[in-house]
Amino acid sequence: MAAPSRCNHLIMFDSSLMIYLYGGQVIFWENDYQEQFLFVSRKASFKPPKAIRGGIHICFPQFGSHGLLEQHGFARNRIWSVDENPPPFPATTSNCHIDLILKQSLEDLKIWPHRYEFRLRVALSPTGDLMLTSRIKNINEDGKPFKFRFSYQTYFLVSDISEVRVEGLETLDYLDNLQNGERRTEQGDTVVFESEVDKVYLSAPPKIVIIDHDKKRTFELRKEGLPDVVVWNPWDKRAKTIPDFGEEEYRCMLCVGAAQVEKPITFRPGEEWQSRQEISVVPSSYSSGHPDPEIVHRI
Repeated sequence: MAAPSRCNHLIMFDSSLMIYLYGGQVIFWENDYQEQFLFVSRKASFKPPKAIRGGIHICFPQFGSHGLLEQHGFARNRIWSVDENPPPFPATTSNCHIDLILKQSLEDLKIWPHRYEFRLRVALSPTGDLMLTSRIKNINEDGKPFKFRFSYQTYFLVSDISEVRVEGLETLDYLDNLQNGERRTEQGDTVVFESEVDKVYLSAPPKIVIIDHDKKRTFELRKEGLPDVVVWNPWDKRAKTIPDFGEEEYRCMLCVGAAQVEKPITFRPGEEWQSRQEISVVPSSYSSGHPDPEIVHRI
């Protein structure tokens, strides 16, 4: 697959990232053993207007398909810029980061008539954790508020979806997008995968874990400012209908991301909204958020 030339890298002694300006999208995240943590389809297109199938999508100003906007909004298929002079961000554990910015174009104003500044900081911690911080400011000059929905749609690379489970979502209510958004309650002790899944879990805890038994690896996802969690896998039949997705690739990926879907965010001109998603990789068997006591280091 041909990738665009406009990309940026973050490199720490034990981890590296690749971020594309197209979509403001993290595509590659690996450790010093060249183990890749994010899924990217072999059929992904890196050319506008399609979003890149994989990595971490920035879904804004909507999640899903509504009205004139593209599915999951336009942020994931616009060209972002490097923000050379960002305002101060909250203190982090690393100064290894890149700042991006997205502003509305004249074409965007025709389909979503609001002015904004979207700043995104992508950072690596000294231990290799991946951190994304978003700041969206309403700069409307007409005094009008605007509302939006948001998600960090994260494509995790897994060994075999049938051997993966997610903990932290049990007993929660969720919106089932396979049943027209019907509200249901998770019944299992843990979330496992045996068929197509497209759910939005509501009022989720600040930390959830994705456990990959075959790789003996766990992703720990922490979130701030985002109450919901999106979970998606197309399974076999749906995968065959997606042009930029391999028929068997559903076996090695799982989308999980912090989100604000059920209730849109609304704020007035001059106000700013902020969210954060942080992911750690723990080389252990994980249960209910507690790592194997004999393996306490992180990749």
